[in-house]
Amino acid sequence: MGAATHSHTHRHIWLENGKEGEAFAADSARTRDELSFKKWAGRVDKYLSTMAALFWPTLIIVGGGVSKKSDKWLPLLTLTTPVVPAAGRNEAGIVGAAACVGSERPMAATTA
Repeated sequence: MGAATHSHTHRHIWLENGKEGEAFAADSARTRDELSFKKWAGRVDKYLSTMAALFWPTLIIVGGGVSKKSDKWLPLLTLTTPVVPAAGRNEAGIVGAAACVGSERPMAATTA
């Protein structure tokens, strides 16, 4: 099974190993599966490499709680797209959402 979206209520990225990308590479998976940062970085590398192949970004910015520990896993990634922690670390998503409130640009509608 190649990387593709799977249509349900939400859109998901499926990896070549048949795993749903976010569940496979999330920090919660590292904790749940008791993975070392090295083993977990391998999962993140697969997920981000798939995302890079689909979307061709020039930069990937990671946020959330794990961005505070980026020195333990970012150097282990092998994808060619640069990956950096968000400047706001764990607060990055909250700050981004707050920036959208009251903006003149409407947020994109999601489709089921």
